[in-house]
This record gives sequence, C-alpha cells and structure tokens, in this order.
Amino acid sequence: MDTTILRNRFRGQFGTSGDLYFSPGRINLIGEHTDYNGGFVFPGAIDKGITIEIYRNGSRKVCLLALDRKDDSYLEFSLDDTEKPSVHWACYIFGVCKELEKRGITLGGFNAAFTGDVPLGAGMSSSAALESVFAFALNTMFAGGRVDKFELAKIGQATEHNYCGVKCGIMDQFASVLGREGCLIRLDCRSLEYEYFPFNPEGYRLVLVNSMVKHSLGNEYNERRESCEKAVELMNSRFGSVETLRDANHQMLDDVKDKLTDQDYLRAKYVLDEKDRVLAVCDALVNSDYELVGKKMYETHWGLSRDYTVSCPELDFLVETAQECGVTGSRIMGGGFGGCTLNLVRDTLYDKFISKATRDYSRKFGITPKVYSVVIGDGSRKL
Repeated sequence: MDTTILRNRFRGQFGTSGDLYFSPGRINLIGEHTDYNGGFVFPGAIDKGITIEIYRNGSRKVCLLALDRKDDSYLEFSLDDTEKPSVHWACYIFGVCKELEKRGITLGGFNAAFTGDVPLGAGMSSSAALESVFAFALNTMFAGGRVDKFELAKIGQATEHNYCGVKCGIMDQFASVLGREGCLIRLDCRSLEYEYFPFNPEGYRLVLVNSMVKHSLGNEYNERRESCEKAVELMNSRFGSVETLRDANHQMLDDVKDKLTDQDYLRAKYVLDEKDRVLAVCDALVNSDYELVGKKMYETHWGLSRDYTVSCPELDFLVETAQECGVTGSRIMGGGFGGCTLNLVRDTLYDKFISKATRDYSRKFGITPKVYSVVIGDGSRKL
C-alpha cells in the first residue's frame, strides 16, 4: 500500500512525522458456524488492511485523523475520559487504549492518522484490523512489546464486546495479529490452541466476489445456535460428556434424530460435517492437494445453503457460476445471507470466470459484483 498520502496528511495535520504500522484483514478458508459449536476455524491474514502513522505527543490527549472518512474525520479524546466517544469509529481506538490500561500498560497521549485498503462490508474484518494495528502499535510504543500477540487479539475482541456492542469470537483479531505469510491457521475455538498450515497454491488465485447484497438476519443467527444446543442437550442426556457439537459424532446424532425436528437435525448435521471437512483440508494442505481443498469448499457451501440454510439466491448463483466455469473451489464466506463468495481459481480460468460471473450476475440481479484478489500475508507489524 502506498503510504505517501498518509504521510503527507499526517505531516499537514500534526506538523511532524511518526512511525508506520500495519494490520491486515482476513479470510476464512473453511470452518463456518463452527466457532460457537466448539469447533475449528481456518483463517489467514491477507495483503489488505489498515495502515497508521503514529507519534507520541507528550500529553494525555489522543488526536485521531481518519483519512477514509468524509464526515467526522478528526477527533480527540483524553486517556482520562471514562465515557467512550460519540463517533463510532473512534470507539475501537478508545477501547483498545482502555483494554491495554486494564492490563497494566501505562499509555501516553499520541497523534495518529489511519487509512485502509481492506474493503468495508465485504467480510474481511476491517474493524479487527483497526483494533489490531492500534493494539500492536501502542504495545510497541508504550510497553516495549511485552504484551504477547494472543493477548493483543483478546484486547481487540474485548474492545468489540465492551465498547462497540458486538459479541464476536476471536477469529478475526487472532488472524489479523498472528497471520503468517504463506500459511493458514487452524484455530481450535474450544481450547484456543492453534497450528499453522502451508498455503502456497502455485497456479491458483484466491478471489472474493462480493454479491453486494446483505439480507436482514432478524433472529436467524440465534435460531441456528438454538438448533445446535437442542441437539447437544439430547445427546448429552443420552451419552454424557457432550458439551458442544465438537464432542459429538454422526452416530450419536442419528440416535437422537427422532427427537429433533428435521430442521434442527440438518443444522446439527452440517456442523458435524464441517468439523470433518476442516480436518480433511488440513491433510490436503500438507499434501498440497488443492483440488481436494476446492472440493471441500463446495461441500461447505452447499451444506450452508441446504442444511444450515444461511445462503441466498445471489450467493448460490455465484457458486453455481464458479462450478460451471470449472473453478476449483467456491463457497459463501461469513455468517451468510449476503456478502462474498471465496473462490480458489486456477490462473488459466481467472479471466473466464470473472468475466462470466460479472456479466451473468449483473444481468440476473441488476447488480455489478465487486472482485478482490487476495494473497495470504503476515499479521500486525511495524513498517
């Protein structure tokens, strides 16, 4: 990312220069709706994210310039303030400061400007990148880097919970801070243990196609959690030691099928299937078998569409188009009901796929999708 505009705006606003830091957005290759079921997710940091320039100002004041905002682009608050700022984007930075202080870090005032190239609303976690880059920078500047990276991810998550009103899991911040070039990360959402797996798909590209739609969720998310919890309760009563679907298998689920609605059964079945798919993808990556990775991506999508019912016509159309073009793998990425598809595309098919997907989708839905190619990169760092 070219930092010339950032540096010029920082100097123009604050009359000096500071240090540059970067934190990335993320993709999740596979493992969807598994986090709250005690399962695995498989994220990776990408080459798009948030860059900041930052400088100690010797006071207790925090002065912030958001280059990508047309309105409310400049804001100040004091580290001694107890109430969060009224401008929402500043709450992420305010929250990070407060969470660092809770952990015994003594902060000083600073001037900062930030900008990003991670698309907003595309499911690549721009908010996690913003939290992560400030947590990493402030930890470096005021604590000599003594807060470990996993704790920085927890700081980002706590910021969402306590200051931004989002009860998110830890995957987004985790991938942003701990990402590694050429690797995806299998994160165990129950134990929080993690392991890096190689991701070097020579001859392939990772491409996101943004449907540009987002359907209202209503109570859909909670309903699916409740379906999973019903299945867990029944299996735990019969077999014991079933705290989440992570502890169950297909035979156990089939043994309580007659006590579940068809809908609840299919939702629990999807989660068990997805648990197996994540582990299969781990083996496939070790063996550089990207065709198998792609096969599992398609299975995840149709499981999410038909069993978990969190897809929509627009996303199904994009995945069907990918299949028609011979794309190696394609699936909905994220919670569902809109957003992006994630596609593993051979270089030789890229132009054909993008041309057909863009043309046919526009004709059918009257919307032009946006396309983003991404590369797996490193996590939070000083530039």
